Amino acid sequence: MKISRIARIGAVGAVAALALAGCAANEGGAGGSSDEPSTSTLSGTIEATGASSQEAAQQSWVAAFQTANPDTTVNYTATGSGTGRENFIAGSSNFIGSDRAFDADELAAGGFGSCASDDIVEIPVYISPVAVAFNLEGIDELNLDGETIAKIFAGQITNWNDAAIASQNEGVELPDQAIVAVHRADASGTQETFTKYLNAVAPDVWTYEASDEWPLQTGEAGDGTSGVVDAITNGVGYIGFADASRTSELGQVAVEVEGEYVAYSAEAAAALVEASPLEEGRSDHDLAYAVDPAAAPAGSYPIALVSYLIGCVEYDDAEAAGLVKAYFQYVASAEGQDAAAEAAGSAPISDALRDQINTAIDAIVTE
Repeated sequence: MKISRIARIGAVGAVAALALAGCAANEGGAGGSSDEPSTSTLSGTIEATGASSQEAAQQSWVAAFQTANPDTTVNYTATGSGTGRENFIAGSSNFIGSDRAFDADELAAGGFGSCASDDIVEIPVYISPVAVAFNLEGIDELNLDGETIAKIFAGQITNWNDAAIASQNEGVELPDQAIVAVHRADASGTQETFTKYLNAVAPDVWTYEASDEWPLQTGEAGDGTSGVVDAITNGVGYIGFADASRTSELGQVAVEVEGEYVAYSAEAAAALVEASPLEEGRSDHDLAYAVDPAAAPAGSYPIALVSYLIGCVEYDDAEAAGLVKAYFQYVASAEGQDAAAEAAGSAPISDALRDQINTAIDAIVTE
């Protein structure tokens, strides 16, 4: 098979900071940076919890937003997507980050305690590959197809020199060493993305439905993205999955797609998402993607996380509504997306998707 190595991105091009600062001033100080004194009229504090995959991006977003709006505070705590959604329902977070949108049953149930109504805004602003990362001495990259990955995490392939691995990695000296597969201990959208991939490409091996909770008792569990990455880093022979921005120091799996092995990159992840439709039956301010890993086009990376910011259409607190709306506008802006790409290696959204997202954000009522 031909090996396709798609370069991992670093920083993206220069940012038109002054132009965005002008837009930010028109929007009441939505974000951006400038040497000019801030003219922002925004003030107050908003609380947010959720996806740990977004942590590096959130740090860059919060820093830039608060610099442009010095009287504001955005507190984002990376609790994991599942906890974030629970907090949004309970009413303890003004907005959340989540590695999946609320599903149809959750939307029908309503009861979002953070909101003055059951109408919510869900926008996909963080697109990133989910890396399959490992720790083996002297080996930086391995080629694996979906069936082999599924068998490893299902506990059917238990040694690194197994014939299924060796046959895809000619010339690599694989150790006679036990495999320890690491998964998430907490409910995680990253985990749901990964299990969806396994079920889509190897349904005869991975017979479990996509889920944010791990269905097996085997393997080792890590708490949050950091827990998974720490376990792999400290355990020779370990393999796991995590947002790619957190795995750069680990060995990487190039995943087979259409007869080629594709290394993760932001561009390759974006290619998968761009080939996917939005889910049907949702409002114009609820933009959830229906990603099918089994339909990944050639050259794309088939395990891509589409992570969302989720807020309310209506808030009881007008100040909170204004802050959430302005923060969402900054995150979706070209500058916000470039900041995340540089900090976390995510894929900036396209201009066409940005138009849809801005329409969704406009639904947030601030008066």
